Amino acid sequence: MQVINDLSNIEQPFRHAVVTLGNFDGVHLGHREIFRRVVHRAREAGGTAVVFSFWPHPLRVLAPHQELRLINTYEEKVRLIAASCIDVFLCPAFTRDLAALTPEEFVRRILVERVGVRRIVVGYDYRFGRGRSGDADLLRKMGQEYGFEVEVMAPIAQGQAVYSSTRIRELVSKGEVREVVALLGRHFTLEGRVVHGDHRGTSLGFPTANLATDKELLPAAGVYAVKALHGGHTHDAVANIGRKPTFGGDALSIEVHLLDFTGNLYGESLRLYFFDRLRAEQRFKSIEDLRAAITADIARAREILANAPIIAYRDYLGECERKETTDHGQRTNDN
Repeated sequence: MQVINDLSNIEQPFRHAVVTLGNFDGVHLGHREIFRRVVHRAREAGGTAVVFSFWPHPLRVLAPHQELRLINTYEEKVRLIAASCIDVFLCPAFTRDLAALTPEEFVRRILVERVGVRRIVVGYDYRFGRGRSGDADLLRKMGQEYGFEVEVMAPIAQGQAVYSSTRIRELVSKGEVREVVALLGRHFTLEGRVVHGDHRGTSLGFPTANLATDKELLPAAGVYAVKALHGGHTHDAVANIGRKPTFGGDALSIEVHLLDFTGNLYGESLRLYFFDRLRAEQRFKSIEDLRAAITADIARAREILANAPIIAYRDYLGECERKETTDHGQRTNDN
């Protein structure tokens, strides 16, 4: 997948560009259905599947005081979109100059003249342009003028619940990591680098890796059954997110105890896959009570994680490359 962060780097319009636009935070199952449609339409026409987004999130520029914890880091977002067989990811910096463009200016100057759009695929509630005044009806009107088609996808739902980034944030913030799998289509993940901590885990008999992360959205304070990916190997583990109230702590920390593992992880990267919340964070009366609780947490985590597969966003990159070399008429789009 080609990633372009500066629109001036587009040397010429893309061949029969099929474009979807949005924030796509979380890259959840609803977003993936939109990407699937974009790829299908692009392959039909022998064109280019394009996702157009912005970084940072527009609210960071237009309403900086409004609290917003993003589900994905930028690196995660790129990786997940690439895994959807998208050909080009346009992700320019969102600025006040861009925000000032009218919907008509955005379509004509950017989508038509620079990107070369031939079809737009958007969700039912997509809004764009200055004051979010542009919508699907305007896109259809401008499509008639500039020669592109517009396809508006109906709400994509699980039962009665529409897939929603807001709903995912709510579930994760409550620690309901097991429930979020049905919306994300994968386990919620967190990546970080192992840094030095206070070494209390080692003194308790349960050495932990302390993680520093750029992830904005963290599960609620508590203890979780997780799997940890390190160096291509997966380990069952227990993660604690919290402020260590038993020791009078006030700084938030992320600590991970890898089961049946010995070794030095300092400076290494870990990716955590969250399976279930074992309990809320609590303050114990004694070190002995804390040690007993950790022992019980580990036993419970072993039960949950035994033979449990990681549900991850399937890596389609190899398959996408294979499809590019096959005959156009025989391509399939089963991603």
